[in-house]
Amino acid sequence: MADSPLFQALHMEMAHALCAEQEKGLAALEGVGFRVGQGLSERLTKEMPSFKDELDVLKFLCKDLWITVFKKQVDNLRTNHQGTYMLQDNQFLLLSQLSNGKQYLEEAPKFLAFTCGLVKGALSNLGFDSTVTAEVAVMPSSKFQVVIQKS
Repeated sequence: MADSPLFQALHMEMAHALCAEQEKGLAALEGVGFRVGQGLSERLTKEMPSFKDELDVLKFLCKDLWITVFKKQVDNLRTNHQGTYMLQDNQFLLLSQLSNGKQYLEEAPKFLAFTCGLVKGALSNLGFDSTVTAEVAVMPSSKFQVVIQKS
């Protein structure tokens, strides 16, 4: 990925431009993230052995993919062992430029939509249909809930 400040600036401008219309903008940002996630997971797994199970895939996302995009690993990965995973990033890069207080909490969803799409696209490329949602209780920490759809 590009240098962190460049990526952050590009993402911030993209979020502001696309989210002028709230609902359509979030869907567009998630769509961009989806395509990027597909491409990145394709590139990063090209030389890797295949994954044993979905937990291995999530570990790949939390380490390799997250490091490639955000220059750090996910801080915490939890699962209920029934297809639901919680990824927690305590210093989420795309929120770190905003205030650490509750002042911009309502603005947070537009800075998380790209990453939801990124995770969903990577999982899709690796053969898993999923639903990804994000929440922010305290800035700049974020949690991404990943629910793997059983077929």
